[in-house]
Amino acid sequence: MQKNALLFFKINSRLQQIIFVVLILFCLTSFVSPPIALLSGLIVANFSGHPFLGLNHKATNILLQVSVVGLGFGMNVTSAFSAGKEGFFFTIASILSTLILGIFLGKWFNIERKTSHLISCGTAICGGSAIAAIAPVIKSDEKQTSVALGVIFILNSVALFLFPAVGNWLGLSQKEFGLWCAIAIHDTSSVVGAANKFGSEALQIATTIKLARALWIIPVALVTAVIFKNKTSGIKIPYFIGLFIVAMIMNTYVSKIAIIAPYLVSIAKIGLTLTLFLIGAGLNRNLLKSVGIKPLLQGVLLWIFIAVASLLAIIYFN
Repeated sequence: MQKNALLFFKINSRLQQIIFVVLILFCLTSFVSPPIALLSGLIVANFSGHPFLGLNHKATNILLQVSVVGLGFGMNVTSAFSAGKEGFFFTIASILSTLILGIFLGKWFNIERKTSHLISCGTAICGGSAIAAIAPVIKSDEKQTSVALGVIFILNSVALFLFPAVGNWLGLSQKEFGLWCAIAIHDTSSVVGAANKFGSEALQIATTIKLARALWIIPVALVTAVIFKNKTSGIKIPYFIGLFIVAMIMNTYVSKIAIIAPYLVSIAKIGLTLTLFLIGAGLNRNLLKSVGIKPLLQGVLLWIFIAVASLLAIIYFN
């Protein structure tokens, strides 16, 4: 009886691996859009299961960073600087207001302080990357970090479907949508996925502003260390942003790069599609259950605030 059970487990595990690999190969084709990839990941996580769950987070981070650097080969320095300059004041205002509102919401819902702060930072700056950088600064435990990541990843997944639909419904321009999703969508992966679906100009604007926004991890982490009275932990600096800038400079000023640049950009977009599949595959039932209603409510209210406020500001000032 025990041997039969063990054999069944091995067969089931092998079947999970086959299904997972087939879906990965499917995501490497041009037939799969970012939203479909994310949805496929969600389905496989909650029905057949993720056979390589322990490696998922690390693989997602590496693939995202490499793909973002690849997108730099499709961008122009002058255009990117212009977009980044325009989004600077929106970035400062949105980060400060979101962090302040997060403090009040955390106290109002009586959410554990470290969990509340991680959710606020993830919403204000760049999702999971911000949480990964801030967590060691405040010395959060595994549960606090997991809850914050769960909230951000859930809302991040919704944004990938919701934002392009709202943008089309409101008739936003490429410029307006790129700026909006860079400010109001949490993770770089979904920002790029949503902007790419909307258009090439929106993609360039959104990617540039989002990566510039990610640099705010450093000052926010320093302030966090003071608030939480922690002077020993290091701060994780997103070095891949520097490589993205190098790629952008090469594409602008090195003429020979133009020959291979389109291929590098195409590979990068496939990589981002695969990244979204892996993000979806990490959202299993256990993670969804561990979040809790109050942290999720804080995340939703913060997200609604930053999405609505930034959209109104963009429409009014543009």
